[in-house]
Amino acid sequence: MDLEDKLLMMPGPVNVVPRILRAMSKPMINHRGDAFSELYDDCRKILADVFQTRNDIFVISGSGTAAMEAAVGCVAGPSDRIISLENGKFGERLKDLAGIYGDVVPLEYEWGHSFDLDELEKALQEGAKAVTMVHNETSAGILNPAKEVGELAKKYGALFIMDGVTSIGGDNVPVDEWGVDIAIVGSQKCIAAPPGLSMISVSERAFEAMDKDNLPYYLDLKAYRKSANKDKTQTPYTPAIPLFYGLQEALHIVAEEGMEARIKRHATAAAAVRAAMDAMGIEMFPQLNEYSRYSNTVSAMKAPEGLDGNKIKKAMLESGIIIAGGQAHLSGKIFRIGSMGNVSYGDIMRTIQQLALIFKKEGIISSIGPAIEAAADVIDNA
Repeated sequence: MDLEDKLLMMPGPVNVVPRILRAMSKPMINHRGDAFSELYDDCRKILADVFQTRNDIFVISGSGTAAMEAAVGCVAGPSDRIISLENGKFGERLKDLAGIYGDVVPLEYEWGHSFDLDELEKALQEGAKAVTMVHNETSAGILNPAKEVGELAKKYGALFIMDGVTSIGGDNVPVDEWGVDIAIVGSQKCIAAPPGLSMISVSERAFEAMDKDNLPYYLDLKAYRKSANKDKTQTPYTPAIPLFYGLQEALHIVAEEGMEARIKRHATAAAAVRAAMDAMGIEMFPQLNEYSRYSNTVSAMKAPEGLDGNKIKKAMLESGIIIAGGQAHLSGKIFRIGSMGNVSYGDIMRTIQQLALIFKKEGIISSIGPAIEAAADVIDNA
């Protein structure tokens, strides 16, 4: 099967529509000239609505991990306590980055299990410069309580650094309302652009906290601010111009759909997946509490007894649909289906149908009908 015929249903990268690919073929321009300045300004204007923020927004030529490192690298010094919440692979990554630059205080939970906010408050009572958290933990399909964490950080005077790489653009994430000082987005997730760019919003309070001498060089957020405030808006170093073209077109698609409709589509798609799983007796992986919920952008399920999650992934790939397995110690134990970007309800139904056929062949279910009907009912009633 040709690569162009494959359907990406993983938690990023996502399918990139032809309109965006065509935009990336535009001629090169001077990254210090008017054309790039207008392009960058256009992107930042739409991103302000996506982030729901009045804070400064910058675009970094680097993936979401680059923006993670910019966030902690600019804020944290060796003597600064950084409380890092972790309940999945990307929380672990943000914790590790915090440990490189600052004095990390890890609050670690089983992957897919909810945070203990009382434990966070106790740690904050001992003082901290910042709290880091992954909002939407794609490795486990759980949406973590950003609003409540932001309130606690504010109560104790700590900065709130939030990885919104896979939630912003696919869920309601009011950055300013929640008191997020630094928020991060990846281009290849809910925005549905190609990989390689990250977007970051930075509050004035966060800039004031960048009081150390040895800021990162390429990822110096003060340098990004200085360049963005020039007469011709620009980046401090050469940007990936074709990716900026793609981002601009992707953001135009976001604006045309409207954030409310886009969030609803993401939520409906994820709910349809969960309904289908319930109809097949497949258990969701996350362990929720009153503060957490299932993700809008990726669903993580336990592999049914007797069937390895990687075998499910391989069988789906052979049918032309790319889903994700479990990472690290969850390999073979779970499988994950993305519902982010410009994914259509048709894509969801095709994925559910093929998964049900595999489960029927493996003797997990006796009929594919209930799963398809359950997913269709959710979509029809949206």
